[in-house]
Amino acid sequence: MPTASADHSYKISLLTGIAIVVANMVGTGVFTSLGFQVLGIQSGFALLMLWVVGGVIALCGALSYGELAAALPRSGGEYHYLSRIYHPALGFLSGWVSATVGFAAPTALAAMALGKYAQSVWPALEPRWLSVAVVVALTAVHATSRQAGSRLQVAFTALKVLVLVVFIGAGLLVATPQPLAFLPRAAPDWQALLSPAFAVSLVYVSYAYSGWNAAVYLTGEVDQPQRNLPRILLAGTAIVLLVYVGLNFVFLYSTPLPKLAGQVEVGFVAATELFGPAVGRLMGGIIAALLVSTVSSMIFAGPRIVQVMGEDLRALRFLAHRSAAGIPVRATLFQTLLTITFILTATFEEVLLYAGFVLSLFTFLTVLGLFVLRVRQPNLSRPYRAWGYPLTPLLFLGLNGWTLWFIAQDKPTETRYGLLTLAAGLVVYGLGRYLAPATSARS
Repeated sequence: MPTASADHSYKISLLTGIAIVVANMVGTGVFTSLGFQVLGIQSGFALLMLWVVGGVIALCGALSYGELAAALPRSGGEYHYLSRIYHPALGFLSGWVSATVGFAAPTALAAMALGKYAQSVWPALEPRWLSVAVVVALTAVHATSRQAGSRLQVAFTALKVLVLVVFIGAGLLVATPQPLAFLPRAAPDWQALLSPAFAVSLVYVSYAYSGWNAAVYLTGEVDQPQRNLPRILLAGTAIVLLVYVGLNFVFLYSTPLPKLAGQVEVGFVAATELFGPAVGRLMGGIIAALLVSTVSSMIFAGPRIVQVMGEDLRALRFLAHRSAAGIPVRATLFQTLLTITFILTATFEEVLLYAGFVLSLFTFLTVLGLFVLRVRQPNLSRPYRAWGYPLTPLLFLGLNGWTLWFIAQDKPTETRYGLLTLAAGLVVYGLGRYLAPATSARS
């Protein structure tokens, strides 16, 4: 077992970073959201284009984040960037959202999906308590050793990608093709891309792609971050785009739309259609095991934001503490407590809808900050510059802004809850400043 000093000096490699990004992205969304999309969209072309467009948004975001990560190399992600670019209060709100929604809620969603898939194999299981047990066990691993956590992450992610690639290949070989056209045949196919149903479905797809920015939360622990972070973000996102398009093609190619409509466990439904009930149950168990990787990656990455917030705000200083191995144990336990609270008190759908609006808002502000930083600090060292600037960040802002607008229009209740979360964060920030003045986040 590595010593504490050896573990403290351990740096996250390019491979581990890519594994963290892939594991964060390939999780709950791709195994659960297609069933909601087919309720409003019947065009095979439009359904597949959802995943292509979502991947383009994520790639453009990754290109933009790569420049910010190289120019402002410190752990903390959006919290650090927005504090530096705009104001510490906005940075704190971003960190508040990441701590309370951005990682704890998706970790809970992945754990809840894991429990439901496991129950499809072993009906006697209590999915909620299995979800809690997995979260607690992975927290114990990541709070003990960074090196062990990194190795676990690479192993689980490699297994995840391998299983999905095998599933895509086998599905293409044995599937009975459905009467769906995946190339545009008439005007309605193109019109579907501009419909409200497409925009609302893009919310689910954007959630499925969320996690492409995971590595920026670990900047301070990545080996040669200014060189490796852009590579990690782009490689991880590109791998997931290919896997997502392939996986959803197989789902649609092999399974009648009525059987997918409204289903959460689309992977189980498609596997049952392809290979029969026995293999379908086996696939449900495999997907449950794969979701362990998603839970693990978010438990690994999320606490770094809380820890950096503790460094900057004295009222939260107790969360900045690191163990002898350099691990933010208190921040990890804080996130785990929030995750378990979500699991025990809310449904899957409630957590998913609540998280969408507010997370998209802060990625929008962060990419917008790329333009602000170039204007305000044109001479800042930028070892990596966003490819395709200004078109790629503008494309991200346009598509993400369009999605935000439709969320606000179509999901007003969830939007209000998101805004209430921000208001609560402002109260906490104000109290923290009043009771224990913060050190400047700009220093």
